[in-house]
Amino acid sequence: MEAGRIEAVVWRNRALTLFDRVSVPVAVCDVYGVVVLANPAMAAECGTTPGRLRGRDVLELFRPQEATQVERIAEALRLRHRSRYQVSVRWRAPGGAERRGELTADPVSDSVEATPALLVMLRVLDERERHAEPPERVTPMEGRVLALLAAGATTARAARELGLTKDGVTYHLRRLSTRWGAANRAELIARAYASGVLTTGVWPPVPRDAQAE
Repeated sequence: MEAGRIEAVVWRNRALTLFDRVSVPVAVCDVYGVVVLANPAMAAECGTTPGRLRGRDVLELFRPQEATQVERIAEALRLRHRSRYQVSVRWRAPGGAERRGELTADPVSDSVEATPALLVMLRVLDERERHAEPPERVTPMEGRVLALLAAGATTARAARELGLTKDGVTYHLRRLSTRWGAANRAELIARAYASGVLTTGVWPPVPRDAQAE
């Protein structure tokens, strides 16, 4: 039994690691649409970090275009239907761009009888620029450091990839953290995606035309 619990924890940790690294915006919500867990790509669409999305209503973050869609889904979930549901949404991205897309919700649970959670994925369909701000200015090296971090690299691995020392990588991270007011690496990655430094929807992560200072 103990071995089984350990194996379950290992697989859960692997799943969470994969969840964080997926470039598609994904969240896990309760049956009422309240965010329980979100990945950095989803947080980047809201200009924040995954931890700060927890407890938010996903349909307040991404506004449904048709109220009837939401009503039909709520009724289906109340009847414990297990279909995939789609909602057309709009939202304001960091920098002022208005985006349009689709939220896809898949009910998931350990058993048919259990109250399901919702695995929610966001697909961006287009983007309407309104007073959009230019991407944050970063050096080419800073852009490469951020891309490696977003892909899950450690400081040591980033140093090897970039031909730097670990102290050199840490220097760039400290500069970025100070400039952006980021408390940790998760916030740095979210800010990089939100401000356009890293290209969304691409794996492995790549910097978007990093500019020299």
